[in-house]
Amino acid sequence: MFAIVNFKGKQYKVSESERLFIPKLKDEAGSKVSFGDVLMFSKDDKSFQVGAPTLSMKVEATVLGHVKDDKVIIFKKKRRKGYKRTKGHRQQYTEIEINSIK
Repeated sequence: MFAIVNFKGKQYKVSESERLFIPKLKDEAGSKVSFGDVLMFSKDDKSFQVGAPTLSMKVEATVLGHVKDDKVIIFKKKRRKGYKRTKGHRQQYTEIEINSIK
């Protein structure tokens, strides 16, 4: 059993008791969250329900914690002008575990 769910503009294929990283949520670790944008659902690999645009189902999950991705270095330079800029960025994610698909 799996579902295709829309979290903050990105689509994820989720199944029960699966852990995944999504863009950061404001909820604290240990809290329960539910997502209502279910785009597709399948009980088995032979039958599918496709929403137009969404189905009336919910995915319930537990927030496990907040983590940061690896650092990405941004470097700008213009030759012969003495211009150099270095910046870094670490994207923040929330780790969730899918409890049920209803």
